[in-house]
Amino acid sequence: MTELLVTLTQDFDPFQTAVLVLIFLFAAIVKGFLGIGLPAASMAFLTLIMPPTEAIPLLWLSILATNALQFAHASEKREIIQEYWLFALAIMVCIFITSMFIADYPTALLTVAIGIAMVVFSLNLLFPISFELGPGRGWHLGFGILSGTLGGISSIWSPTVAMYLVARGVSKETFIGATGFLFLAGALPLGAGQLVAGVLTLPMFVKSALALCVVLVGFRIGEQLQAHVSQQFFRKAVLIAFFLMGCRLILSGLS
Repeated sequence: MTELLVTLTQDFDPFQTAVLVLIFLFAAIVKGFLGIGLPAASMAFLTLIMPPTEAIPLLWLSILATNALQFAHASEKREIIQEYWLFALAIMVCIFITSMFIADYPTALLTVAIGIAMVVFSLNLLFPISFELGPGRGWHLGFGILSGTLGGISSIWSPTVAMYLVARGVSKETFIGATGFLFLAGALPLGAGQLVAGVLTLPMFVKSALALCVVLVGFRIGEQLQAHVSQQFFRKAVLIAFFLMGCRLILSGLS
């Protein structure tokens, strides 16, 4: 315990801490307001001040807790689990396998992967897919593998999950419940893979827990803002910002 306190004290930077609080507060407000976007909003800014291998484990507890809360509010939990269990299983297996080797991936690869995830995420929600996808297990398995692979590398697997659900034309309630379930399913193996990779250390876990405290406040603020702010305006502004920040990350990783 003493060694942990010494490590945390040595790493403490008041200015960086203030910046991190603002980042997590903003990202959590986006998550609470839209139901998605916590990892994307966080990574867009965290990668400006720290390597991806430090930013990704910092998000873990927040991803786990906010999606547990989101799924807990779903009205048709059993139906969602029965419908999307294979999707969730594919995400879990692929996230665990890919996140196990996160410390070995080049920083440029992680940066570009995060950028691509953000660009796809924003474009998909700004310009929803119009083609139809079936409810078949093959679609669930395919999108689950793609989502899990992307999530293990970047901690962002919302783009392909949202893409599938939007293309299916599910209701708003089902969308929020299903995304909460599928994001929650991926959070546990993401943490396990990071433990194996050695990036989710005890000091990082404590920092992730502290970040969670800020995120829970922001998440609640975001939920409350739904009744007072134009959702269409806020949604478009956030997604355009995500697109621009994603492009920046791609260019940064390729340069």
